[in-house]
Amino acid sequence: MKRVTIYSDGGADPNPGPGGWAAVLIYGPHRREISAAVAATTNNRMELTAAIEALRALKGPCEVDFHTDSEYVQKGMRDWLPGWKARGWRRGKRPVKNLDLWKALDAEASRHRITWNWVRGHSNQPENERCDELPPEPSRRCALRRRPRRSMRR
Repeated sequence: MKRVTIYSDGGADPNPGPGGWAAVLIYGPHRREISAAVAATTNNRMELTAAIEALRALKGPCEVDFHTDSEYVQKGMRDWLPGWKARGWRRGKRPVKNLDLWKALDAEASRHRITWNWVRGHSNQPENERCDELPPEPSRRCALRRRPRRSMRR
């Protein structure tokens, strides 16, 4: 099984608003960068789309070391997905938000063996920073270069 490393990022600014997504795929000496801009979206939808499109870009089953700065994606795939599926894609009484994208990501992920890793955004990790630069304007200017959120704790 081929071993691939993926970094992904997505965002919208304002949220909701214009946004974009990007991914860097690395296989040995080979590298592929993919990205797109979206006129109206949300941060979470772009983070999910980045992951979906990165996995769709793989030609066959792979062992994937997946890095995302989205705890929403990382925890969703690693921790929450089995419970959602067992409860009919529900969180309590309500359907899971972004259900269409979660189902698509689940389908793409099922073809691979994936380790989901969280990386702190805007922390000088070169591949994560590259994802910030990839989407075409206007998303690159506003969405992915957003400043990290400040903690409410003092």
